[in-house]
Amino acid sequence: MKLEILKENLKNGLAVSERVSGKNISLPILNNVLLVAENSFLNLISTNLETTIKLWILSKIIKKGRAVVLAKFFSGFISSLPKEKITIEEKENNLYVECGGLKTKIQGQNPEDFPIIPEFNGQDYVEINCDVICSGLAKTVDVASVSQTRPEISGIYFLFSKGIKIASTDSFRLAEKTIALANSLKKEYSFILPKDAAKDIINILGTKQGPVKIYFSQNQAMFEFLMPQTKQPQVQIISRLIDGQYPNYQEIIPNKFKAQITVKKEEFLNQIKTASFFSNKTNELRILIKPEKGEIEISTQSAGLGELKSAMPAKVEGEPLEISFNYKYLIDGLLNIDGSEVILSISKEDGPCTLMAVGDASYLYVVMPIKAM
Repeated sequence: MKLEILKENLKNGLAVSERVSGKNISLPILNNVLLVAENSFLNLISTNLETTIKLWILSKIIKKGRAVVLAKFFSGFISSLPKEKITIEEKENNLYVECGGLKTKIQGQNPEDFPIIPEFNGQDYVEINCDVICSGLAKTVDVASVSQTRPEISGIYFLFSKGIKIASTDSFRLAEKTIALANSLKKEYSFILPKDAAKDIINILGTKQGPVKIYFSQNQAMFEFLMPQTKQPQVQIISRLIDGQYPNYQEIIPNKFKAQITVKKEEFLNQIKTASFFSNKTNELRILIKPEKGEIEISTQSAGLGELKSAMPAKVEGEPLEISFNYKYLIDGLLNIDGSEVILSISKEDGPCTLMAVGDASYLYVVMPIKAM
């Protein structure tokens, strides 16, 4: 293998590839990145066996071939080089790197020891803009809970039908984002994507402009972004899927409510943040709904700090009642809602409540109240 490549392009590519490589004591080969020189591109491949990242960089390929080198070490070394053209050559599993007046030899490993990466050929796929899918993931990913006893809720649920539904839960709250599709699929598909893979997708694809193709098989999913106006992949993120049946969360979404309040989102959010300074160890925040006054009262108290009460105007439909929430859960939901006004719908004092933007049902946030002792 021998190639020439611009330093900045290689540096940026390695910064992406090394996301899934780390200190793996049981399988040291996973701490490496596989370099494949082929057809005018250098292909960087890294994996932790759960998530694989494949990235292509335009290069001058003098001789095809493969090499394996420690990912974080190589990334750091390349970052230290001047902004000049780099020549890389592989000989007997070692890398010889030249840049400016610098010449160095880096010890590598046998490429045959690197794990075999799954290929996606002919599987069904959905095409959607990067910013749309990454925004949907960003609004749901932090709600998923890492659970050893219930691994299915450790991931993000995807349902492909007439549109895409992305959902996550930790049993105390639920986030669901609905995305419209230009062309609906002939049949429904669903899978559970691990939380770490979802975060990688957001971080790697979130700044890109253009469509991403989502491929899925029985136990793998791939998110592929092509180079503009070509059929050449620029990056592929391949993830194992979580095995299991996702909970039928639609059953817990209430459709009847004792009360609904409509408030200005920013004012509501600011009052909750202020009240949180006086919350107790359970992060409890109480909301008293006053239909006769057209307002809500927010209150918190702590034995060691004191108490706070504040009122704000609200459009109220339904009956007066008092309900308690974990204020952190309310803040998380509000921060992910687009729009200037929100609707908080309360099914009952100890039942699931919903948050959504006025005039936009594409994002739904369900939160359980704190039960009265």
